[in-house]
Amino acid sequence: MNKTYKLEAILWSIAFPGFGQLLNGHLLKGVMFILLEFIINVNSLFNQAIMFSFLGKINDAARVVDYQWLMFYPCVYMFAMYDAYKYAEGENPRLSFVPFAFGAYFVTVGLMYSPKFGILIGPIWLPMLSLIPGLGIGFIIRYFLIKITLKKRL
Repeated sequence: MNKTYKLEAILWSIAFPGFGQLLNGHLLKGVMFILLEFIINVNSLFNQAIMFSFLGKINDAARVVDYQWLMFYPCVYMFAMYDAYKYAEGENPRLSFVPFAFGAYFVTVGLMYSPKFGILIGPIWLPMLSLIPGLGIGFIIRYFLIKITLKKRL
């Protein structure tokens, strides 16, 4: 079976967690991520909240979503992306997990603060927008960690 390339694995994982694993030939892991995504999605009413958010009904999205279930989503989603990336064809850069982890942290924090500070953008848009600084800080921290570990080797 041909391995997929990293970009392909990431893009399919963005489309649906578990698809990247299926493409990489990790069937059990892929099915597990798909089941986790489905369970979290259904119990958090995530799709309904997404629909309300895209229609501009932010208050309805905030009212309908179950935050206790949705809090699991960022970590499962970002880990599925990282896992698909890690096992796809090509070199794995040192500490490549750091931006994924910080992305998950920031999306989770964005979700937690969305009821208070996300009144205009809600429980979907604030976490999504939080991914941008999360990835940015993750790449910066990764850069400095690589610099520090290289200095210690010399």
